[in-house]
Amino acid sequence: MTVRLATYNVRGMKDSVPALTRVIGALRADLLCLQEAPRLLGWQARRAELAGSCGLRVVAGRRLGGVAVLAAPRARLLHAESHVLRVFVGLEVRGLAIAVVEVEGARLAVGSTHLDLNGAARLHHVTEAMTLLEAAAARFGAEPVLCGDFNERDHQPAWRYVAARLADCYPAAPRGDGLTFPAGSPQARIDAIFIGPGLRVRDCGGALAAPADLAAASDHLPVVAEVESGAGLRGPVVNP
Repeated sequence: MTVRLATYNVRGMKDSVPALTRVIGALRADLLCLQEAPRLLGWQARRAELAGSCGLRVVAGRRLGGVAVLAAPRARLLHAESHVLRVFVGLEVRGLAIAVVEVEGARLAVGSTHLDLNGAARLHHVTEAMTLLEAAAARFGAEPVLCGDFNERDHQPAWRYVAARLADCYPAAPRGDGLTFPAGSPQARIDAIFIGPGLRVRDCGGALAAPADLAAASDHLPVVAEVESGAGLRGPVVNP
């Protein structure tokens, strides 16, 4: 069983929405984690419209924190939850959206998060997010997947914390240079997909989309990974 996972900071859909739609279409994702999803006036309709235009549906995510999970039709939703992570005075509210889905018998607990620019807050939030994600995965017998904009590089503490628990997809099976920010002239890899031990990475890199669309759609580039599960991990049957 193969699943395509993707993560993308869409900058509140403040850039070219047609270009954004084309880029998301090029990802061909079964599960897409968004950061900086719309969260102001009409945020639900804007998220739903973006998802629908790409053949996806919104399965997790509330307004606060600006994170969401979108899913393709073949991903069956079992459970969804959204969390506001600890609020630090003077810093932006951060969140975690989790969707537990089943794809051809394999269960995944997919989390989308967007960490802060402040290093101490990043480390606190990522430990909090991992605790919540692992609890959801354990409850449903699912493999944990954490996607997001980590706002730091792979040698820094929050990234290393996640990498000690989950596999960083890009170095496991790299395609391209992996750089994600800024979109017009990428210099850093700050967006990533991490997967649990029951999954294997086949390929991880950027979207096969037109360079002009990638530059026009957002200030970040997306990351897409193709992963395999030999046998789905089975858990309790839950109706969405």
